[in-house]
Amino acid sequence: MTTANFKPQHFLWELDDRAVATVTLNRPERKNPLTFESYAELRDTFRALNDSKDVKAVVITGAGENFCSGGDVHEIIGPLTKMDADGLLEFTTMTGDLIKAIRNCPQPVISAIDGICAGAGAAVAMASDLRYGTARARTAFLFVRVGLAGADMGACAMLPRIIGQGRASELLFTGRAMSAEEGERWGWFNALVEPGELLDYAKASAGKLAAGPNMAHAATKHQLNVEWDMSINAAIDAEAAAQAACMETADFKRAYDAFVKKEKPEFMGD
Repeated sequence: MTTANFKPQHFLWELDDRAVATVTLNRPERKNPLTFESYAELRDTFRALNDSKDVKAVVITGAGENFCSGGDVHEIIGPLTKMDADGLLEFTTMTGDLIKAIRNCPQPVISAIDGICAGAGAAVAMASDLRYGTARARTAFLFVRVGLAGADMGACAMLPRIIGQGRASELLFTGRAMSAEEGERWGWFNALVEPGELLDYAKASAGKLAAGPNMAHAATKHQLNVEWDMSINAAIDAEAAAQAACMETADFKRAYDAFVKKEKPEFMGD
């Protein structure tokens, strides 16, 4: 992926000198809902990050005082009521592919969540590796409130692993909003910060990750994904192979040399 001239049509994109990319959902007047087009463009963007050499971490946020209100009621939900079965499955597969793309890109992904984080927006946050929020953040998997199952975009698989089976079941069955305090206590949020500091905090965290051993971060993310359905013994063996591969990197040798010299290592991602 070449980011120098990358200008998406359906969200904002910024790449800073720390190799941190910021994706901003930019429809603040509607609380940043997603459309068919923005789903597809986000999916394609995160897929393309697999081949990116200049993006080392990603922050997802929303313009204004909200993260994302989910699928646009008029531009998505209305048309869905008129689709046939094939069209509906094509849509739900596409939304799931966005979550797969976020999970499968090698870069750490951080969501910076203020205000409303609902439906598909909650699923995007769920797919991120880290989540930072504010005290006014409200997260809702509200599919049941429009007559749909909580089984959407991987929520039944991923949400229980983040906050626990009973808590996830309650949120998916009722569609109620999880408060920021609950989210932090349950492990949904890694930290809560003031609204005016949220994006800078998330970017600073992403910058620290971007300055780290990128190949090792990619290996960690990959193992976190694939070990969900492994036995403990299989996971230990898989991690042995992943760690041995990391020991072949130049970053590993740099870290040792820096330690010997009592210096801070400078990781290059190779």
